[in-house]
Amino acid sequence: MARNTAAGGADVAVWNRGMEKAAPLAEHGLTVASSAADAARGRDLLVTMLADADAVVAALEDGAVLEGLATGAVWIQMSTVGVEGCDRLAALAGAHGVAFVDAPVSGTRQPAEAGELVVLAAAPADLRERCQVVLDSVGASTTWFDRPGEASRLKLVLNTWLLGLLAALADAVRLAELVGVDPAGFLDAIDGSPLGAPYAQLKGKAMVAGEYPPAFPLAMAAKDARLVQAAVAEVGGELAVADAVEALLTRAVQSGHGAEDMAAVVEVLRG
Repeated sequence: MARNTAAGGADVAVWNRGMEKAAPLAEHGLTVASSAADAARGRDLLVTMLADADAVVAALEDGAVLEGLATGAVWIQMSTVGVEGCDRLAALAGAHGVAFVDAPVSGTRQPAEAGELVVLAAAPADLRERCQVVLDSVGASTTWFDRPGEASRLKLVLNTWLLGLLAALADAVRLAELVGVDPAGFLDAIDGSPLGAPYAQLKGKAMVAGEYPPAFPLAMAAKDARLVQAAVAEVGGELAVADAVEALLTRAVQSGHGAEDMAAVVEVLRG
């Protein structure tokens, strides 16, 4: 995302908790800072993309990052942090006088590298144009909402659908194996039909092959499932499938698959 933003014409400084991941960006003309505060100092836009709200708060160095931004700067918060996390970060921005844009993305490693993420963004209209240099560089499309928090709420809805599909796909692949059907034949049967979502082909082929290079780590999928549960608990609601999906993902993490792609969830069903 940082590389694509720089390619879009922005002057980008970057910092990462694991600096070995950030260091190669210097070869693409980005400034690799030694701290988050150094990366943000004097900048007009701040982008955060981390695992969860706690990680974002920690990276802000007790507010030093926000305090060092240019006057009138905008914080584009792109991590998936859920409802409570978004509210907490928006309040932190307000306390430091920084404009806040709630902008989680949908997509895994490949669309991120290609600049083809789906961006969900929520902010007052007067902030939107200032964000476009980033959003147009990292995403294929941006859907705008008026109030911070609305984008994060929709991201939870998208994740509920996605993770439910993942778990159902794992069930179908495992059932095929149990009853003596070639699971590759199942994927062929649904390919191109209304049942054959491209996502099913992508993750289904990984499940059949038993190979899980981490396009999106399973541990992060489990975290997203817990954010859904937290949002439902906050409003006193109930979902039929989401709890079972979260339990399955958590079992997969506990079984040692957390660093693998989330398609590895099928390995729990294989025992």
